[in-house]
Amino acid sequence: MGEKNITQNRMARRNYEILDTYEAGIVLVGTEVKSLREPGTMTLKDSFADIRKQGELFLIGARIEPYKMGNIYNHDPERARKLLMHKKEIEKLAQRIAEKGLTLVPLSVYFKRGMVKVQLGMGRGKNVRDKRDTIKARESKIEMDRALKHVGRS
Repeated sequence: MGEKNITQNRMARRNYEILDTYEAGIVLVGTEVKSLREPGTMTLKDSFADIRKQGELFLIGARIEPYKMGNIYNHDPERARKLLMHKKEIEKLAQRIAEKGLTLVPLSVYFKRGMVKVQLGMGRGKNVRDKRDTIKARESKIEMDRALKHVGRS
């Protein structure tokens, strides 16, 4: 059984320089899981992970649309959701965030062996110059690939 992608945060790699990635489980209500099985029901725009009271990790700002057949059992679409990681891992993350001014950004959400997982990235915010440099490097790589493709045909 492989992984089934639910959603990706495309803006995260554009706005942040991702240094490390981590995998965490997520605590969901039953109607949230049913809603996630339908395509396009979750967005990670403007979401982040935060370490709160007693060293607990939460996903804040992620939106899961209410399940259509949920009736009164539906959930709040933008509630804070607890993320599951080992306590020592959370402590290491807290130290890195505190000392270097980094942010935990959700990169993607996916099903893995029937469980919903979140891939978190330890990121440092990019400024406008860094974003331009990234775009220039990507465009120059595309141009070089095109040129090499045409040289091979001759």
